[in-house]
Amino acid sequence: YRIGQLYMISKHSHEQSERGEGVEVVQNEPYEDPEHGQGQFTEKRIYLNNKLPSWARAVVPKIFYVTEKAWNYYPYTITVLIASFLLQCSFLPKFSIHIETKYEDNKGSNDNIFGSEPRDEETEVCAVDIAYDEIPERHYKESEDLRYFKSKKTDRGLLQEGWIDTQDPIMCSYKLVTVKFEVWGLQTRVEQFVHKVIRDVLLLGHRQAFAWVDEWIDMTMEEVREYERATQEATNLKIGTFPPAISITETPLPSVTRSGPNSAPSTPLSTEAPEFLTVPKERPRKKSAPETLTLPDPEKQPDLHNKSCRCQQCSVSY
Repeated sequence: YRIGQLYMISKHSHEQSERGEGVEVVQNEPYEDPEHGQGQFTEKRIYLNNKLPSWARAVVPKIFYVTEKAWNYYPYTITVLIASFLLQCSFLPKFSIHIETKYEDNKGSNDNIFGSEPRDEETEVCAVDIAYDEIPERHYKESEDLRYFKSKKTDRGLLQEGWIDTQDPIMCSYKLVTVKFEVWGLQTRVEQFVHKVIRDVLLLGHRQAFAWVDEWIDMTMEEVREYERATQEATNLKIGTFPPAISITETPLPSVTRSGPNSAPSTPLSTEAPEFLTVPKERPRKKSAPETLTLPDPEKQPDLHNKSCRCQQCSVSY
């Protein structure tokens, strides 16, 4: 699945990109962490203004994009996304997402995978079934419907109802998701909506990784890195950016002391979009409202006691 994950992310990003919208790869290089060992660091810019719902476009300027930084020490990864703007304006929303991922060969039975200490009661565990959970209609493809897909090379599938209890081999992708939108009056509703969007993205990505298994199952790491490089360059051109050629290599770099940022818990899930446009101009912001968004110090260990965390579990058969 380490190879399948890289293949899926590259192909999915290319499919979802178009002129002016999509995923631009800025950096992709080896990275070594003293605790997690050798891995890969990537930095991307995600342009999605036109794909936002109308209520979000009303408060987000067109100069908006999301910066994604990811540290992949498979089977452990850290992903951080923050809102970025081409102009620095203090009144713009302060927004970040932090995702920790761990993969284990089980059915989602490890309740303490992110730490054995009890977390706040607001923490919610959301189980995701890649075969039978509904996805947004605009993303549905019959060829990716795992109830009817059967791999020719591995002979895996069809995934019948109850497959999680009977399928072997099986793997679970555990996700610890933190969403922060530190703007007074808007925080809870925006965080709830973002958690719903993240769940849909994770569900779609894992469905595709399984549905595309015959495309990547025979690849070596060198071959998938070359596919990744070529696809990323094609995607950058597709959305209208023209950076220098991307170099992707497995050559290890000197060890550094920096590690991934902290993580923490979440907010309840809701499918309702926020019922607002902007904070009234005449009403001053409360003094207790956060004025700045401070990302966790990469030098510190993850703090798993924050109240804004949600654990997503995706059971995947490979």
